[in-house]
Amino acid sequence: QVQLVESGGGLVQAGGSLRLSCAASGRAFRNYAMGWFRQAPGKEREFVAAINWNNNNPRYADSAKGRFTISRDNAKNTVYLQMDSLKPEDTAVYYCASPRSLTIATPYRNDEYHYWGQGTQVTVSS
Repeated sequence: QVQLVESGGGLVQAGGSLRLSCAASGRAFRNYAMGWFRQAPGKEREFVAAINWNNNNPRYADSAKGRFTISRDNAKNTVYLQMDSLKPEDTAVYYCASPRSLTIATPYRNDEYHYWGQGTQVTVSS
């Protein structure tokens, strides 16, 4: 059974940084793309960043470009999201996710992902 467990969320002031982690288990982590999504109160879940199985071709939402960095450590079965220059509008629950199937692409749509973590809260104060 695939399990994804996020950690690293918290309360930070605007302009600060946080690093989220997502530990994966239940299958060969290195073979699958990984993504980060977020959902703010009253809004739909939206794509933030994704990385393919080979640690290449990271993909970012426009809101994340230049401020967030996704990376993965296949030896640790963990994907990270380094978030810098945080803004109050980044406040949301952040989820990591992984697709059901192998792909060489870097998926970015909600419906391309099958396994989801429980989420970690990020709150950015102004």
